[in-house]
Amino acid sequence: MATKNYTASTPSRRNMSVTDYSGLSKKSPEKSLLDTNKKTTGRNSYGRITVRHRGGGNRTKYRIIDFKRQKTDVPATVQSIEYDPNRSAFIALLQYEDGEKAYILAPHGMKVGDTVVAGAGADIKPGNALPLSSIPTGTYIHNIELYPGKGAQLARAAGIMAQLMAKENGMALLRLPSGELRNVPEECMATIGQVSNIDHENVKIGKAGRKRHMGWR
Repeated sequence: MATKNYTASTPSRRNMSVTDYSGLSKKSPEKSLLDTNKKTTGRNSYGRITVRHRGGGNRTKYRIIDFKRQKTDVPATVQSIEYDPNRSAFIALLQYEDGEKAYILAPHGMKVGDTVVAGAGADIKPGNALPLSSIPTGTYIHNIELYPGKGAQLARAAGIMAQLMAKENGMALLRLPSGELRNVPEECMATIGQVSNIDHENVKIGKAGRKRHMGWR
């Protein structure tokens, strides 16, 4: 997806750009995979502000994302690529051969009709999830677990990818997007490829009101 720039009709429009969503699905999200998304406005369980400048914003429904990819060796077909208001990356709706549906983070280049699978014997192609022990050294990956079975915690933002540098003594050495080198157990799952929406970093907000719609104040 590219970014779309506006004609300078007003001072705020002059430097505004948005992500081009023309390639995304126009249909409503899968209802069985939605949950309520209560805003905390940056407050903890004591009611004290722990994250400043949060509040307001549009109402959203939370999309339940499968960060564990534990449904192994069952092929799934990509039904749609969708916008998610709760994250910078796009998400993909999968339908498994047994009829079950799930959302995953869409890797760059994924399109409707593609087939993905999770498991140690999966091919090395974008969207497939494997344990780090089964991924060749040098491969670019995202959606990485820190602890086996806990669910992905690393490299989940738009356009992000990490690189598998080495494997030794049951640990895998990763180079994270920040440049940090980090060891994680080889049993941790990771997804092949780069996270979608790679032009997200080029988007210019343009005006304060647009930032308010995002829940910042």
